[in-house]
Amino acid sequence: MKIFKYKFKKGLTLFVLISLISCTDLSENIYDQLSEENIEFTEADISRLSGYVYNNLRYTYWGWNGLFDIMEESSDLIMTPLRVGIGWGDLYISMHKHQFNSNIGHFWTIWNYSYTGIGYANKLLDIEEIQNDPKQSAKLRAMRAMYYYVLFDCFRNIPLETTQELEPGYLPTQADPQETFDFIVSELQAVKEDLGTEHVFGHPNKYVAEMILAKMYLNHNAWFNDHSSNEYYELALAEVSDIIDNGGYSLAPNYKDNFMADISGSPEIIFAIPLDANLASHNYLVNKCLFGPGAQAFGYNGSPWNGSCAVPQFIDTYHPNDQRFSGTWAHGQQYDFETGEPLRANADDQGEVNLVYTKEVHSIDNPGAYMLEGYRFIKNEIVPGPDGTYGDDIPFFRLADAMFIKAECLLRLGRNQEEAAALITEVRERSFENSEDAVRTVADLTGGSIYDYGHREWTSEGATNFDPASLVATYEGGDDIEFGGLLDDLAWEFVGEHHRRQDLIRFQVSSNGMNVYNGKSWFCKDAETDPNTARLRDIFPIHQQFIDGNINMVQNPGY
Repeated sequence: MKIFKYKFKKGLTLFVLISLISCTDLSENIYDQLSEENIEFTEADISRLSGYVYNNLRYTYWGWNGLFDIMEESSDLIMTPLRVGIGWGDLYISMHKHQFNSNIGHFWTIWNYSYTGIGYANKLLDIEEIQNDPKQSAKLRAMRAMYYYVLFDCFRNIPLETTQELEPGYLPTQADPQETFDFIVSELQAVKEDLGTEHVFGHPNKYVAEMILAKMYLNHNAWFNDHSSNEYYELALAEVSDIIDNGGYSLAPNYKDNFMADISGSPEIIFAIPLDANLASHNYLVNKCLFGPGAQAFGYNGSPWNGSCAVPQFIDTYHPNDQRFSGTWAHGQQYDFETGEPLRANADDQGEVNLVYTKEVHSIDNPGAYMLEGYRFIKNEIVPGPDGTYGDDIPFFRLADAMFIKAECLLRLGRNQEEAAALITEVRERSFENSEDAVRTVADLTGGSIYDYGHREWTSEGATNFDPASLVATYEGGDDIEFGGLLDDLAWEFVGEHHRRQDLIRFQVSSNGMNVYNGKSWFCKDAETDPNTARLRDIFPIHQQFIDGNINMVQNPGY
């Protein structure tokens, strides 16, 4: 058995090397060691080998330019501007402005690590002993479906591969999107009962499968641009209703309980990706967001890079008594973690100043953002010392998400809308001292958004220079967004949780027939003017490396 395990690990290592060259080429016959007969597998053996499948989800999410970035950087909540005097990569500017191209690194990370995870799952599922183990095969199929869900959301036109037993020279082709959608749904429906209902941190159970199914159904009409039927909202409603009624989950008493370094004790977590600062580190937000000397405010002894910050227009939407605001954003004067003294630092052309994060930001790239501009994302716990956020578990699905999906389906179906409002209110209540401030009505949720959409940038130079003559602005507002109030609530609750891009695509703008993702402007990103062109931006281009590595691959339309 020890010899077998060594060969398996060696084969997987070779697979990773090949996947980095062209991860759509799953044809290499490098696993002939696994064709040996009379090998007996124990549950422990299968569990250990399955670790390769789980591990790549960590890379998919937090590999450089991973799922967090791809969902947030192109949204109206978070951005990474060019920092005057520091600089950041043009890819972040392109992501913000929706000037997508096939050489942006975000599109490589998601594709590469997702298909690596799928390849591991396929190889294990080719083994007869695993096929005959209902629980283990169900978990692998569920994880494979999760990878395909991520890929489908981002690219739509993707290869659908379910085995590694392929002829030499085989190259994948892209499946029709409907075929891929149907496969993901059928896989999850087939395995969800075999997954069981036990809560095992970091492992899929029945309710994890139901969350993926609910996401597939909820987004179906937007993904296929077909709003002729409410069938899929009914299906999503059924999935999340089972989770809410029977899953055994409950809202955590405090909002921040879901974003601590260790969230294994939160009763709200349906599925998490476990991280560990020493053994499985990845979350680099502490460095990407904070200004260097600002690390002292959290007792972090690393050297932050001063990158990402909030879109100012989003900050203006928060209720003044919403505790999620201070729990999510570092703003204003920063204080030393140990002494409580106000922090000071050298910044821009001002010399030594108080370390005060300002809400206003000049622009994404013209001239960019000055050192202390923009509120900083601190929703994930920053652990003092060397760890920062690097060991923070990822709350991939949580009960609040299921409750929001149920509320959205009820609102879109026009049924039990008071119950929908009650669900959103229940989630909000833990974030307001005054329960009246937490109340959301049907009118609130079905009305327009309070987000002040429009292009807003200051082209004047100098950290304190906001010359009115340099303001480039359009004013679009959010009154014409269908269910805009619910879209606002989604932002306040789930900012920084790989939500926003998907949500913006799902919500429609009544005045121009486009979705919010394409049909609205914010900060330095302009709305599309042509609905036909706009639809093409709902999915990303496939990275050029994977197009060049497989003659069967066809680039997504518009790229």
